[in-house]
Amino acid sequence: MKFGRTQTVKEIAELIGCKFIGDENHPVTGLNEIHKVENGDLVFVDHPKYYSKALDSAATTILIDKEVECPEGKALIVSEAPFDDYNKLAKHFSPFIPQSTNRGENCHIDESAIIYPNVFIGSDVTIGKNAIVHPGAVIGNNVVLEENVIVGPNSVIGHYAFYYKKKSDGYNRMHSCGGVHLKKNVEIGALCTIDAGVSGITEIGEGTKIDNQVHIGHDTVVGKHCLMAANVGLAGCVVLEDNVTLWGQVGCASDVIIGEGAIVLAQSGIAKSLPGGKTYFGSPTGEVRTKFREIAALKKLPEIIENL
Repeated sequence: MKFGRTQTVKEIAELIGCKFIGDENHPVTGLNEIHKVENGDLVFVDHPKYYSKALDSAATTILIDKEVECPEGKALIVSEAPFDDYNKLAKHFSPFIPQSTNRGENCHIDESAIIYPNVFIGSDVTIGKNAIVHPGAVIGNNVVLEENVIVGPNSVIGHYAFYYKKKSDGYNRMHSCGGVHLKKNVEIGALCTIDAGVSGITEIGEGTKIDNQVHIGHDTVVGKHCLMAANVGLAGCVVLEDNVTLWGQVGCASDVIIGEGAIVLAQSGIAKSLPGGKTYFGSPTGEVRTKFREIAALKKLPEIIENL
């Protein structure tokens, strides 16, 4: 999320009542989650395991729970609870505003787009030429539908990111201030859910086709001309390169990259990144020929045991 104007690290620190290290005029241009950070962004870190990742990232301001050496050209804000303070900043710069009508503010909808009855559209939404949004769909805040995009009945584009911090009294949700971008000629089936980015954008690439009842988690990036059959579920921060095919009920863990042209057969479980250009099957997923040999070997196991 980019701010309306550049802030200084002193201004940001004062908003959350924290100490800062660095030039008080050090610029902060936005907030972002570690997977999406850019130069000028503020990122938070609250575990020593991830200190180096945050400090060495593209982010130039780090909200951290321990005073450490500040990298050159960056600034630190020291907080006892970085997650909570990051959340305060997200809510300050992108507050939740209840909406009482079926169309929010600052929407740009091309006159050729077809919006069926009973569609809810949030604020800061752009809908391009010849797009079609079917009945019951929800288009959340900060969503872009480019030309010829189709959103099926009762699909939800841009709901909250599934991102929580476990506390002693339950779970605190990270405030979502990102969005979703569906590029040209994308088709979304019925009853699909595509979560908004935490503070960045969930992207679906040009020409990708998605079947009914598919879920795509926050900050996932899907390439061009991908295909997903019914009941596919992708966790947050997944990357699908171009021309990937996922058949029915494939599940994918977070922070996984699936290479260009990969095919994953039905009911497979993807736990780690897969090189492109191959066909995969199983849970955990492996190359299809190897997995089929494993299944054939298992079928012989009862006979082997009987003959022992």
